[in-house]
Amino acid sequence: MTARKPLVFLGLVLTLQAAGNGGRAEYMGGTISQIPTGCQGSVRAADGEYFVFTAGKAHWRIPYEQINMLEYGQHVERDFLGALILSPLFLLRKKHQHFLTVGYADDDGKQQALIFKVEANDIRATLVSLEARTGRRVEYQDDDARKGGKG
Repeated sequence: MTARKPLVFLGLVLTLQAAGNGGRAEYMGGTISQIPTGCQGSVRAADGEYFVFTAGKAHWRIPYEQINMLEYGQHVERDFLGALILSPLFLLRKKHQHFLTVGYADDDGKQQALIFKVEANDIRATLVSLEARTGRRVEYQDDDARKGGKG
């Protein structure tokens, strides 16, 4: 029983560290032209006041109180090339891509949207944090997204 405690503690430390650093993400598009499509960075919902996207030295912050929509979806691909070349078992292998859309009203009251592709290991913590910080429920695009987002 005592051998499990260090592992649980290590898992908790790693989870807290990941939450502090934010989830790895790529900006896929939206209404903010200052962020180039394909920009690599991280999303962070651990800040007390703002949802933050950081790419290099640039930071974009959205107050949680202005966020009015959260949506999560997945895109699943099968490895057909691997199946043709190596083995039909590659058809069983799926590649999941996780997409987060954050809608908000800017300071002028105009509706804005940001779409991020978030790494698989980071999506659940990001969704839970956003729900807690904004008081809004995540809308899931379909049942597969609901399963993937809630684990």
